[in-house]
This record gives sequence, C-alpha cells and structure tokens, in this order.
Amino acid sequence: MSEPRLITETGLEARIAAIAEPVCEGLGFRLVRVRISGRDGLTVQVMIDKEDGEVTVDDCADVSRDLSAVFDVEDPMDKAYHLEVSSPGIDRVLVRAGDFERWTGHEAKIEMTRLIDGRRRFRGILKGFEDGDVVLESEDETGPAVHRLKAEDMAEAKLVMSDALIRQSLKAGKQALKDHGATG
Repeated sequence: MSEPRLITETGLEARIAAIAEPVCEGLGFRLVRVRISGRDGLTVQVMIDKEDGEVTVDDCADVSRDLSAVFDVEDPMDKAYHLEVSSPGIDRVLVRAGDFERWTGHEAKIEMTRLIDGRRRFRGILKGFEDGDVVLESEDETGPAVHRLKAEDMAEAKLVMSDALIRQSLKAGKQALKDHGATG
C-alpha cells in the first residue's frame, strides 16, 4: 500500500475515493484526491500521481477506462456524471507527508479546518514535515514566523505557482524524456 493521504474527502467524495484508490494502486498510481463539481453537468474529478511524478495522457486514459468499469458495477452516483482523470499539475495539491518533504523550499498555501493563532489560511515556504506537523515559514508585518501546522487539521494544501516551481517541473520533464530514451 502506498503512503496514506493526510488530507482526505468526506461524504460522496470519500465513497468514490474508497472505490478509486485500489483501482489506481492496481495500475501503479496513487490517488491524490477526488472532487465532485456541478460545472457542465456533474463532474467527478479523480487526480492521480506516480512515484516519479510523471503522469501522461495515456496514463489518465487507462485509469479512466478502468475506473469507469468499476464505477459501472459499484454505481456510487445516483445520477449521470462525467469522469475526469488528471495529473496534479505544476501547482499541485499536497496530500501526503512525502509531498511536503519533496516540495520543501517551495511556496505553499495551506487552509486549516479550524483557527490556528486566529487564522485559517497560511502561505509561506515549506520547511518539511516533522512529527505529524507541516513546517511552514512565512513573513508578515511582525517579521519572519515558523508555523507548525497539524496535518489532521488541514483542509487543503497546495503549491503556489512560481518561476522556481516551473523551472523544476521543466527540468523533471526533460529528465523523464532522457530516462525514457526520447530525443528532443
């Protein structure tokens, strides 16, 4: 089993995630999150990732095909829906302890389920994951501050798009092409 997700769904999204996670793992992917939205009818978005972070369009199509077959049998939705399988993208959500470690040094936004020091939203540079806490360094009107945010109190965590993040993503993409023998 892969590293557990720290930020998980509730309600119908949790039911769909429980069905989707073993399907994703069986194909060599990790479930990142499930979201249900009402745009363009009802859309079920399933976000997947791989250990190396390289998810292709073909990977998404394979997962979509297998999930569709399982959803047809399990029937988690009581109405018609559109299934959308995607990768996390550059400004990805962070859901596992390893995500916070991997992206140490990058800027992130974290929303909490409850007030911490009088606020729910934090933005700063990730400093890692220690003893169940995300360590985030920020700067405000009083100067620099280090926040230790309990993983169980996080509602959402996401990287902030930056030039450094784009450069790292491009470098990783080039390395993946090189590793797979593609020429450019």
